[in-house]
Amino acid sequence: MKILVMHGPNLNLLGEREPGVYGSETFEKLNNDIMAHAEKLGVECEIYQSNHEGALIDKLHEARKDCAGVVFNAGAYTHYSYAIRDAIAAIRIPVIEVHISQTASRDEFRHISVIGPVCKATIAGFGRDSYILGMDGLVRMLERN
Repeated sequence: MKILVMHGPNLNLLGEREPGVYGSETFEKLNNDIMAHAEKLGVECEIYQSNHEGALIDKLHEARKDCAGVVFNAGAYTHYSYAIRDAIAAIRIPVIEVHISQTASRDEFRHISVIGPVCKATIAGFGRDSYILGMDGLVRMLERN
C-alpha cells in the first residue's frame, strides 16, 4: 500500500517559521519521522511539498493513479482554495486533512476549511503528531475497505 503525505505552502520553513505555533523541529526532521512511521505501519510513503497551488493540484491528480490515500496539510490553502477542494473531490481516494496547530483557536480566517467537507477526516492541534495520527487513521480506513 502506498500513501502520499503532502505539505502545502510555507511548511518547508518549519523550525524557522513561528516556532511558538509550529515548534522548533525542522521540516527535514518531520519528514524523517513520517518515513519512519510509514515503515512501522508497513506502507510505502511518498512525501511532497509545494508552495504553489497548481503543483499541489497536479500532485493530487497523480496520486489517484498509484496511491491508496493522502494525508494533506494544505496550509493556508485550506481556507480559500476551491480549486484544491475540487481536486480532492475529483480523485476519489481518501484524503485526511491535517494541521499542526489548532486552527479553530487561531485567526478568524483559519476557522473555516473549504477542503474539510470533501476530506474523509480532519486532525488538528496535535502538533507534528497530527501527521502521524492522520497516517494511522488513513491506513486503518484503507485496511477496513
